[in-house]
Amino acid sequence: MTQRLDKQQLRELAIAVSLPAGANPSPATVDRGFGLPTGLYLATVALYLGFIGVMAASFLNPELAIPMVIFAGFVVFAFALAGYWPRMKPANDTAPPDWAQFRARGIETSSGRLTAGEATVQVLLLPVLILGWGLAVAVIVALR
Repeated sequence: MTQRLDKQQLRELAIAVSLPAGANPSPATVDRGFGLPTGLYLATVALYLGFIGVMAASFLNPELAIPMVIFAGFVVFAFALAGYWPRMKPANDTAPPDWAQFRARGIETSSGRLTAGEATVQVLLLPVLILGWGLAVAVIVALR
C-alpha cells in the first residue's frame, strides 16, 4: 500500500546514483500490458456496441443516426487507443496472455489475486448490465 513520506524520510530513503561520463543508461522496459486476453476486450467492445445498437433500433429516428454513429465511434476509438498503449515506446516485452495462460494464472490486482472467472466477471459485469438496461428500455418503448 501507500504511505505519506515527509521530506526528511524521503531524504533518508533516497539513493542517488551518478553514471560515469559518457555512459549510456540501458533503455527502460515497461510493462504496459493489462494482463487480460484480447477476447475480453473484444467482448467488452461488442457489449457496448450492442447497447448502442439496441438504442438505435429502439428509437428509430433519422435525427439520431449521427449521434449513434458518434457514440459508436467513441467506443471503438477508446478501445483502439487502449490497444495501442502496450505497443508504445519504450519497448514493451509483454504480450497479452492467451486463454490457457489466463485460466492457469489468473490476474494480480491491487486488491489481490483473481481467478480467470472472477476477473472475467469483473471486466464484463458493467457492459452486461448496461446492455441489460438498454434491453429493458427497448421493452418499455415497445410496450408503450
